[in-house]
Amino acid sequence: MLKRINPASLYDSLAFGFSHATLQDGGRTLHLAGQVAWDRDGQIVGPGDIVAQTRQALANLKAVLAEVGATAENVVRVRTYVVDHHPDKLGPVLGAFGDFYAGTTPAPNTFIGVAALALPDFLVEIEATAAL
Repeated sequence: MLKRINPASLYDSLAFGFSHATLQDGGRTLHLAGQVAWDRDGQIVGPGDIVAQTRQALANLKAVLAEVGATAENVVRVRTYVVDHHPDKLGPVLGAFGDFYAGTTPAPNTFIGVAALALPDFLVEIEATAAL
């Protein structure tokens, strides 16, 4: 069982597309590798386009979740790494998470600015943990 934690005494994190915490009671845990904007052929989707790359990384996370019968609702933790982060990237990147969660309460997400990722064409990488 999963329960999203969003205390009324804290700021409204849901307005920013994430919860403050997730309580997991029992079950198994799936640790997903960071996903980038590669398609199944190892080709970059959306070169230079952070929104397109975010959508592809999230689609890749969904594919891994689906492989074990899980959905975004099973996600308990997300970390989003963004190259050369500055505040104007928050809205576009976090906005792409709307389709990923598709009406479910979003999991906690830490947004991390980094100098670079594994390859120079990668603008975003997203890793997650899910409870099964």
